[in-house]
Amino acid sequence: MAQLRENRFTVEHETDCTDASVVIVNTCGFIEAAKKESIDAILRFGEAKKRGLVDKLIVTGCLSERYKAELAADIPEVDAFFGTKDLPALLKELGADFRRELVGERLLATPRHYAYLKISEGCDRPCSFCAIPRIRGRHVSRSIPELAAEAARLAAGGVRELVLIAQDSTYYGLDLYGKRRLADLLKALSDLPGIDWIRVHYAFPAGFPRDVLDVMRARANICKYLDLPVQHVSDRILASMRRGTTRAKTEALIAAIRDRVPGVALRTTLIAGYPGETRAEHEEMVDWVSRMRFERLGIFSYSHEENTRAYRLPDDVPAREKKRRCEAVMAVQRGISLSLNQAKVGKTLKVLIDAKEGGTFIGRTEHDSPEVDNEVLVDARRSSLRIGGFADIKVTAAEEYDLIGVPA
Repeated sequence: MAQLRENRFTVEHETDCTDASVVIVNTCGFIEAAKKESIDAILRFGEAKKRGLVDKLIVTGCLSERYKAELAADIPEVDAFFGTKDLPALLKELGADFRRELVGERLLATPRHYAYLKISEGCDRPCSFCAIPRIRGRHVSRSIPELAAEAARLAAGGVRELVLIAQDSTYYGLDLYGKRRLADLLKALSDLPGIDWIRVHYAFPAGFPRDVLDVMRARANICKYLDLPVQHVSDRILASMRRGTTRAKTEALIAAIRDRVPGVALRTTLIAGYPGETRAEHEEMVDWVSRMRFERLGIFSYSHEENTRAYRLPDDVPAREKKRRCEAVMAVQRGISLSLNQAKVGKTLKVLIDAKEGGTFIGRTEHDSPEVDNEVLVDARRSSLRIGGFADIKVTAAEEYDLIGVPA
């Protein structure tokens, strides 16, 4: 978007504008649901092109990287397909010049007060169910000075919260510096003026660098929040998934995180219906979720992805059973979330106000990431809060996934 803007294009993200001459669909090719969403978007704009509402339709991103030939054959309305590393060629297709000095320059697709900061690209992990290494390639870390410079530009533009993302954030620095340096990156970002919150996503459990916990505990602007996708708890399934860890090691890591960072909120993700998962192994997961009491949790139905090691295994858990297993886990998690939320009633929390919808302000605590986690709701008819600003909110009521409060 920044490259196009500097080439004198008017460009918007997910705009309601109906007279755009060019549409670029950036796709995901990770799991079946994401692929379907991407294809639906391509088809929708393909129909718009047939009706003369769009002059040019371009598809880029992971789905295009993975299935370019198939997509080109099936959807002839698309003018050009580009993969994950084809930005110069995409710009050339539009008659624009790729300007290397603009690498790192961005137009935000999020509200201006928070931004995602990708610290690396690709993945070296051998997880059996995942196609990301084939799509995105080997792990490549961005340097600490480069990331700090981008973060400083974001802060100068009004960003108050950085959400650190990568396919594997705990591997950060190993390729570039010869050792894991996520803790050093966090220190560098924490020292920047204007950044109030920094949160870490997608921390692979195996090989987790424990020095990150010391930085998280010591630095006030690093959120006491960690996204730790464990995927499963059965040792047999974990071995088949090639996760490089065991249930016992995972439990020891969770205990260490909670011990060394008091008040931390842990988010995890799980997979239901992996090939060969028995009912007993599913029940083991349900029981484990009940005992671990994660502050935040999501679960996905296993997606049988070609060109992965797990694709060689029979996808033997029916779709309906996968859904039932997901629902069983989430039924337990809803009870945990409600209990944890009810314990906050009467407390005053620091809340970042994200939006106003109708008569309600919507915000988040440091324990909540945008889009995926809990929200704090405040009656806008009785309060005056600034979107993108912080407010002290006293919690007056709790629901399963939301808190209700008033300005303290």
